[in-house]
Amino acid sequence: MPVKHFIAVVSRDHVLKGVEGGFAQAGHGKSAPLKRMKKGDWLIYYSATHKLRNLNDKSKPNPENKCQCFTAIGIVKDDRIYSVEISKEFMPNRRDVDYKKCSEVSIIPLIEKLSFIKDKKHWGYTFWKGILEIPENDFKLISGLMLV
Repeated sequence: MPVKHFIAVVSRDHVLKGVEGGFAQAGHGKSAPLKRMKKGDWLIYYSATHKLRNLNDKSKPNPENKCQCFTAIGIVKDDRIYSVEISKEFMPNRRDVDYKKCSEVSIIPLIEKLSFIKDKKHWGYTFWKGILEIPENDFKLISGLMLV
């Protein structure tokens, strides 16, 4: 099977926890996004924000929380999806990922060059699904800037 390339949208603080623990988690712990990936697929994290915003917070978003960077990159290690009990109410699903040493890269100068972003003016809507498969050429552009 050919290697696929994915972008998952997760706040930077949560990405860093995943990198430290060697796991991927997406979609607030749902298994469906993880099931799309297979062993050997590449995963890039895009972080719109530095910290996850409380969904009950009705105040305006803090502009200082804006990140808009690709924050981590790695290869899916195996085909195992497992759950972890964080609390009685929260048992997220995860996959193991071999994260690579990388630099964070702003998306802003890349928007015009990335083919998976169809609407360059309203580019943020591209990431609302939480996880998306991207073409290899876009992956090469992003990873070429990230990988040390």
